[in-house]
This record gives sequence, structure tokens and C-alpha cells, in this order.
Amino acid sequence: MERALAPQFRLYEFAPAPANFGAEVILGLQQPQKALPSKFFYDEQGARLFEQITRLDEYYPTRTERRIIEEHADEIAACLGRGCLLIEYGSGSSTKTRLVLDALEVPAGYVPIDISKDQLLQAATEIAADYPNLEVLPVYADYTAQYHVPEPAQPITRRVVYYPGSTIGNFHPKQAQQFLQSVADVAGDNGGLLIGVDLKKDPALLHRAYNDAQGVTAAFNLNLLDRINHELSGDFQLDAFRHYAFYNPQAGRIEMHLVSLREQTVHLGDNKIRFKRGESIWTESSYKYTLDEFARLAGGAGFAVERVWTDTVELFSVQYLTVR
Repeated sequence: MERALAPQFRLYEFAPAPANFGAEVILGLQQPQKALPSKFFYDEQGARLFEQITRLDEYYPTRTERRIIEEHADEIAACLGRGCLLIEYGSGSSTKTRLVLDALEVPAGYVPIDISKDQLLQAATEIAADYPNLEVLPVYADYTAQYHVPEPAQPITRRVVYYPGSTIGNFHPKQAQQFLQSVADVAGDNGGLLIGVDLKKDPALLHRAYNDAQGVTAAFNLNLLDRINHELSGDFQLDAFRHYAFYNPQAGRIEMHLVSLREQTVHLGDNKIRFKRGESIWTESSYKYTLDEFARLAGGAGFAVERVWTDTVELFSVQYLTVR
């Protein structure tokens, strides 16, 4: 489905139905370890809160990734090549994308894909205004579900998926490999993947990044319950849950949970979800990798790592992969 918005671009819509949101929430809350998909963080308020998180002193990934791209933009652009179609998964505000677009030579087009419609429209409008010679083709969709990539008017030399922010860490390794296989299918022959990958580091630094002093990450986590209340007529009491995030060294991941502070029952329509005191909802994982670990993961999905750029102390990496 497509809808005309302005002379600059069209919006392509493949958004999940509200019923799908409800079904996934209820299914997740009925598991022995209650869990909610992290993709549902990003309603309008959640997207705003995440933008605040990216500006926090404790949250190193965004500023580190940005610095890497700034320092190596020309090398990155050379890898992507002239006339590429840049397809961004989870485009958000598209802030870092501008650094890539500025360095690219005559890109065929830009396809931002995001599940937050308001943020997608705002970012696409601004990109279209600031890059008048660039064809912008925004897609409102869950990029892990069914959608198709629109074709630009200009000829394409290759498709390059851009997946910044280390969002690949939100997938468990087996799921991450399956997801990367789907990315390889989208990129196709001669295609590429420009991806941000967070690296293993001092757990104390990780703890601070996910437990900021201002409590913005806690508000972001709790907003998921608020969204459920508004969209699914739930009755979660937000003050009855606490944000809890920690690094699991054996699994190599940050785990983010919402912990019930008391025994309670939450209603979602006709469904009753019972909580024991101390029981948690697992809302996000964020896996950290060594460079070798990620290369093996990507290799199993049909990619070869061509280039890796890191900061001086190797907190974070930006990597360019090609479809084998």
C-alpha cells in the first residue's frame, strides 16, 4: 500500500496490525520467562526517549559510532560505491545516515525503514528537503516481517543495507544469523551490509550505559508497559515494576528486565497475567561480540567481512560486509 505525502516522496506501508501487537504481547507474557519483543519499544514516546538515551553521557554507542563514521566516511563511501541504493533498517531520526549520504557519490536512492511512523515521516521529510537530488522512499514496516523494498527511478549498482546502532545485538545469536541471512537476501548479488556492532568491554562501562543516572533508560523500559495499557487496554501499574539491567558475562549480553515489586495480576482484555514478587519481564538483550565472533556469525549467514573500523580503544565497530 502506498500513499502520496509530498512531491518529494511516497510512504510505503507494511505496518503490522494492532491485533498482531496484542497477540505477540499476550504470547510473550504467558511464557515461563515472561518476555516482550524489544521492537515494541518504539511508539512515539519510546522513540523520543531513545533519542534522549543516545545523548546521555553514559551511553557510549551512539557517539562512538558517529565518530567512527565521521573519521572514515570516505573509505565507507568507497566500499558502498557509486549508484548504490541505501536501505536503512530501523532508521529512527536518520542522524548518522547523513554522514554516509554526504560521502556517497550519486546514490540511486535512500530507503529508510522504521516501525515508528511519526519519526519516520519527520526524518524522511527532512532528508528529502536537505537532499533535493536524492530519491527518498520511506517504508513504514517491521523490517523483521513482510515488506518489499521500493525501486528508485535511477539505476542501481548494488543494494546496501545499513544497520547502525548495534541493533543486531538485540537478537540471540541463532536468531541473529537467521536475520542476517534475510538481510543477504534483500541485498542480493553484489550487495552489501554496513553494520554497527558493539564490542565486548569492561562490564562496569556496560552497566553504566544501561543504568543511567537520570533514569531515562528506566523510563524507556517502563514506557513499554504504558504503551500496552493505552493500545491494549491493559492495567499495568507502572510503579509496581522496576527497571533492572545487568551484564551476563557467560552469555556475553546485557539483559534488560522489568521486575514486579509485588504479587499482582494484570489484565489484558480477557487475559489475566499473574506475577510473583520478583518475577521479571525480559524486554531486551544486547549481545556484545569480539571481532572474530561476529565474523563467524556473519560467515554463517552468507556474508564476508570486507572492512572493519573501530575507535581507538575498540568500544565499538562499524563493519562492511559483502554477500558471498
